[in-house]
Amino acid sequence: MSLHLRQALAPVLLSAAITSTAFAQDPPKPRNSDIDNIGTRDINRGNLNFITIEKEIAMGRQLASEVERQLKLVDNPAINEYVNRIGQNIVLNSDAKVPVTIKVVNSPELNSVSLPGGFIYVNTGAILAAGNEAELAFVIAEGVAHVAARHGAEQASRAQLINFASIPSIFTGGAGGFALRQASNMIYPAQFLQFMRKDVSEADYLGVQYLYKAGYDPHAAVHFLEELQAREPLENRASLFSTHPATADRITATQRNIDLILPPRPLSVTTTAEFESIKAQVAQLPGPH
Repeated sequence: MSLHLRQALAPVLLSAAITSTAFAQDPPKPRNSDIDNIGTRDINRGNLNFITIEKEIAMGRQLASEVERQLKLVDNPAINEYVNRIGQNIVLNSDAKVPVTIKVVNSPELNSVSLPGGFIYVNTGAILAAGNEAELAFVIAEGVAHVAARHGAEQASRAQLINFASIPSIFTGGAGGFALRQASNMIYPAQFLQFMRKDVSEADYLGVQYLYKAGYDPHAAVHFLEELQAREPLENRASLFSTHPATADRITATQRNIDLILPPRPLSVTTTAEFESIKAQVAQLPGPH
């Protein structure tokens, strides 16, 4: 190549190199990662769902009535007010389009349970397992994410498609992943289980965003999942017949999502003195918690 030609092409080649470098350093963000628009974005666009929000709320009320006949709800006002206050802060910083009702259940399970239409039940076992307020907030944020993404209504729509209608099929497990076991020991079609695992992954993804948006340290999500992994039986850690992805995979994905989409910030809430007080009150409740 002649000297004159190289000189003529130099600006073009330099521009191309800069553009190529920019593309290499700035990969496209995943869908629904625009945290500044949480609350106004349409996270359910293009999803399979035959059920209107009004019908979903009505379905949730009916299910909540049936579920509450089987669960032992905590009647301690201080505990309920505290958990609900955390939850409503998460809801305000989420994509949920329905009012959310949050109640505490006296149960040793390390999870929350979400029903269609905005009904969330947080187990005392999850409160006791949480190391700080941010970890408890993640458990609740996971449930809010299931509500916002309308996973219960989507599961019911999928069940209609494959003629697999059942109340347990529209239970949605929270961070712990044992909700369906409480509801039924029935065997689900493999494709249905695959969708359930996908829903949990999406709830992890959205939940950590809501946690961050509400002012909490998002790394609390990783810490709670690590605690969950340490406590779960070995045989539950990876199975094709599980309603949840392997916890190790959830930990890896959540850490990756934090690094990818959540900008670092100097101040985040990790815990409060009130958390320790409420946790002590939960520990004193009668019954298996």
